[in-house]
Amino acid sequence: MKVLLTGADGFIGSHLAEQLVRDGHEVRAIVIYNSLDSWGWLDTVPAEVTSQIEIVPGDIRDPALMMSAVSGCDAVLHLAALIAIPYSYVAPDLYVQTNIQGTLNLLNASKAAGIGRFIHTSTSEVYGTARYVPMDEAHPLQGQSPYSASKIGADQMVNSFFTSFGLPTVTIRPFNTYGPRQSARAVIPAIISQLAAGKKKVQLGALSPTRDFTHVSDTVSGFTAALTATAGIGETINLGAGFEVSIADTFASIAEVMGVDAVAIEDPNRLRPQNSEVERLFSNNTKAKELLGWSPALAGLEGFRAGLANTAEWFAKPENLVRYRPDAYTV
Repeated sequence: MKVLLTGADGFIGSHLAEQLVRDGHEVRAIVIYNSLDSWGWLDTVPAEVTSQIEIVPGDIRDPALMMSAVSGCDAVLHLAALIAIPYSYVAPDLYVQTNIQGTLNLLNASKAAGIGRFIHTSTSEVYGTARYVPMDEAHPLQGQSPYSASKIGADQMVNSFFTSFGLPTVTIRPFNTYGPRQSARAVIPAIISQLAAGKKKVQLGALSPTRDFTHVSDTVSGFTAALTATAGIGETINLGAGFEVSIADTFASIAEVMGVDAVAIEDPNRLRPQNSEVERLFSNNTKAKELLGWSPALAGLEGFRAGLANTAEWFAKPENLVRYRPDAYTV
């Protein structure tokens, strides 16, 4: 297929761009425009891959550019978003503009172009703290941060284009993806980068919440399955490992995998506002197995440890670690 991929310069997007090229798809990739002419993480992808990608610098908030970008494509994989939860408390307007209005721009463009499949990226954060586990797609939505509220809005906009206009949409809802290239604003890179820099006291947010961590390779395979599956149109589908672990236990596992002796400290500056913390996330991935034929390759404690080892190995390389600031916390 000829595929438009938004957010190709980001963590998951750059891995997905690589896989799409290797699967034989023709990729048009939107990267955020900047004066440095940087393609984000695509700058680190082998040249034999990026040479096969049509790079389009821009911004999904520009409706005219989205009309142009979608033209001639068979499918849209929409990953572009503002995702940092702490910054959403500082600049919520930007999250509405990017995550809701930007998604609407792509939907309008896809509707006009007659796109054959529109795959939208949601997030497990839209569920908020679990009311029951494992959490299936019928779990209530709770906007516990401006970020999650903006993603709920985007998800509902996508649903409306399926029900109102018949646009063939699929909403993929990943749970806590981790792996090489992830932002240090996420907890696993925050832990690994500080340990790799030699810190013995690792500054983190709340240690008690649980998460369902899914390695980026599994998240990518879920997206590629959604692109070609015969089922799933009009559906929202969880992508999660189906494995729950606390942040404290995650820290202990990473320290063990890296062979270091350190302690985790709760930094008040990294704590979410009261009532905003999502205390528990634990996915039910049955629907993905049934509709997409997808299941995580790195599942359970053994799979999680293997994924952590892969991630730590990448971060430990000096050329990668230098991109991070383990001494600083920036929202």
